[in-house]
Amino acid sequence: MTAAEKGARNLTGRVVSNKMDKTVTVLIERRVPHPLYKKYVRRSTRLHAHDEKNECREGDTVMIEQSRPLSKTKAWRLVKIIERGEEI
Repeated sequence: MTAAEKGARNLTGRVVSNKMDKTVTVLIERRVPHPLYKKYVRRSTRLHAHDEKNECREGDTVMIEQSRPLSKTKAWRLVKIIERGEEI
């Protein structure tokens, strides 16, 4: 049984950095209502995810899942690449 089947938390985001070995930085954006004005504003979170094969590039849209702590800042694992980013 995989972690995805157990109900592990999955998120989708965009790779903003792949400069580290076997690690990518993923930007997660979400829309939340402002507590007073009720207008929807964008909030973002940067997470480090484990990329075992170093296959991600900047701009890729990826799915990551929560896992046990793999290092000081890394507790997410790459599940799959949903869409390739355009090459620069």
